[in-house]
Amino acid sequence: MTVAADGASSLVQSVDWAAIAPPTITAAVALVILVADLFVADRRKPLLGAAAIAGLVVSMAALLPLRKGDRSTFCLTDNPDVCSYTADQFTLVIQFLVLGGALLTALLSLTDTREKLPPGEFWFLLLSSAAGAALLPASRDLATLVVALEVASLPAFALVGLRRGDRLSSEAALKFFLSSVTATAVTLLGVSFVYAATGTLHLTQVAAGLEDVPGQLDTLAKAGVALTLVGFAFKTAAVPFHFWVPDTYVGAPLPIAGYLSVIGKAVGFTGLILVTVIAFPGYADIWGPAMAVLAALTMTAGNVAALRQSASRTWSAVRLLAWSSVAQAGYLLVPIAAAAYSSDDQIGATVAYALMYAVVNLGAFAVAAVVARTRPLNRISDYRGLYHRRPLVALAMGFFLLCLAGLPPGIVGLFAKVTVFSAAVDAGLGWLAVVMGVNVVIALFYYLQWTAVLFRAPEAAEADEAAGTAGEAARKVIPAPVTVAVALTAAVGVVLSGYPQLVLRYAAESLF
Repeated sequence: MTVAADGASSLVQSVDWAAIAPPTITAAVALVILVADLFVADRRKPLLGAAAIAGLVVSMAALLPLRKGDRSTFCLTDNPDVCSYTADQFTLVIQFLVLGGALLTALLSLTDTREKLPPGEFWFLLLSSAAGAALLPASRDLATLVVALEVASLPAFALVGLRRGDRLSSEAALKFFLSSVTATAVTLLGVSFVYAATGTLHLTQVAAGLEDVPGQLDTLAKAGVALTLVGFAFKTAAVPFHFWVPDTYVGAPLPIAGYLSVIGKAVGFTGLILVTVIAFPGYADIWGPAMAVLAALTMTAGNVAALRQSASRTWSAVRLLAWSSVAQAGYLLVPIAAAAYSSDDQIGATVAYALMYAVVNLGAFAVAAVVARTRPLNRISDYRGLYHRRPLVALAMGFFLLCLAGLPPGIVGLFAKVTVFSAAVDAGLGWLAVVMGVNVVIALFYYLQWTAVLFRAPEAAEADEAAGTAGEAARKVIPAPVTVAVALTAAVGVVLSGYPQLVLRYAAESLF
């Protein structure tokens, strides 16, 4: 073989198809649905939703052969230890969260795609976003990381504005788009600075390169690190980059608002973890204090804004959940900040908290979708007497709110908060633990206030209406997919509260 042939053969990489199966299957099903939409008759459009759900189930099943967490692919031919795609324990847990969250979103959306949303476009966009979100935790170079981030984000803009003719939906999509484009531009600028300073994009090699940056490039490297972190802070809705959240959640279809609150956050935090812990550990003295301050500001601003929501304001229930998600982002930032002062083992606390939050927050949005069927303005006051109208739905909502508050019987929420609190204390961030404790108390007020509304007796006018024909119409049967989503999230929440070790074990072990 000639030298040229040897050089060419050295560029050939073997692909571990099993390792990349979860995002690949999701993307493939999205393309199949997009093409099939051109040929399927309108009366058969519900089959597209069934195909999307089946695709997500198969993608989740594809995680099982990878459970050992020891697979990598797209590695450098001259250095097989440096890879662009790694299916380790961290990757698998986040992919399970992403695909599971997308599956619940799909269940909640089945009815909307039959009544309000174009089915072909919706399912294609949802699965495309889920494929990008599933790719991101496996990314181990900055180029793949940015591409995965945008594949997850770009379809989400369209999903938010997919309700044609709805002014709020269009405004929400525009605001979300502009903020995300700004974040992407800042991130790309930061990545380009890091590449100029280190000469590589692979995260492990970036970490090694930043430890020995030439003096004339030191300022460039620091600026690159700072800009990259600012870009991901936009994606996580950390203060002061959170301004798009309330209006976007209000304007988006409710299932998509729930999707953004969970999957959107998972994408942002996953990217933030990868760049801080793997790529930038040498600059922990810079990003550690910054993450701690961001965590304190984010949880405080989110909780104070949620506390100020008026029960009679239009869409106040969705706005409260939006501000609550901002506050929860602050809690999720705490272990990342702690990792700068101790070790990357603290990251497990963020993962454990994210799993708990994903289940109960999607459950809360599922209940909001149930209430919105008869009370489309979705005010907190609309939930008054829900126990008398739909007892099981009210019990489920009360359980979700108590989990978010960290109170029994939501044991998993309590333990998740204790785990995050312990991460701050163990890292010597006592002041941050105090701030978190104060914010937990603030959050208790509005979570308990909403819970109490669920069990209050309906007002007299509502009681008279419920006794008549109009009241009977309001009691129309909840669509089966929505019922399944509420029941599934409630069941998983109860199981995790009875056996919290299922998620809390990640807080006690290294995921990398």
